Amino acid sequence: MLDVRSTVQPAASRYHVSLAVDDSEIREAQRLRHKVFAEEMGARLSSPLPGHDIDLYDPFCDHLLVRDLASGEVVGTYRILPPEAARRVGSYYSEQEFDLTRLNFLRPRMAELGRSCVHPAHRSGAVIARLWMGLADYMTRSGYEYIVGCASVGMADGGHIAASVYRQLTERHPAPVEWHVTPRTRLPVESLDDGQSAALPPLIKGYIRLGAMVCGEPAWDPDFNTADLLMLLPMAQLNRSYARRLIG
Repeated sequence: MLDVRSTVQPAASRYHVSLAVDDSEIREAQRLRHKVFAEEMGARLSSPLPGHDIDLYDPFCDHLLVRDLASGEVVGTYRILPPEAARRVGSYYSEQEFDLTRLNFLRPRMAELGRSCVHPAHRSGAVIARLWMGLADYMTRSGYEYIVGCASVGMADGGHIAASVYRQLTERHPAPVEWHVTPRTRLPVESLDDGQSAALPPLIKGYIRLGAMVCGEPAWDPDFNTADLLMLLPMAQLNRSYARRLIG
């Protein structure tokens, strides 16, 4: 397991980023995920432990945590599924939503991100920045060449914002067609896009600032009631100036 704690902390910060080192820290992340996904967003979660978001991928993942130094509380989390762990579990999580056939040749070098969330009282942007600090350091140390992950857009408005976000991303940040994936439950963006502009969610902004691309149409996740976009970031195309600001 990689240790990000000694290399990415700013000199003065309210928050601290690290990898979970034991089951108790993973449980903290899972409780935060339940709070955000189930209690706040109304996601239908199937978990063996009440008050926690736990699935079969968790034991195979590394878990990034951001703590509020004042309270000691975990206020942000992200999980990372390395390629060798994806082989052991049998798939990437995103394969539940997308056919990744065109990305097969990237698998040995591709780490997957997922379950990103931030406590509602800490959504100033600083926590997301700390998560990306930890992620950039993790990828640099591990030598993986590609980051892939689902970025979610809420569907509370029926999907109009999600369709607008997808249109903006395909206009400005499309992946090459050979990296396109196919959603298993396609969102009908052509009937939902009203032509209006919508602000990009913070997580998607983070992807784009680092140089990521969108790999095709969004999938609808009925359990979370979100439109999920598959984002791909080749580390060779990483926005170095932005990354330097993250990892120093």
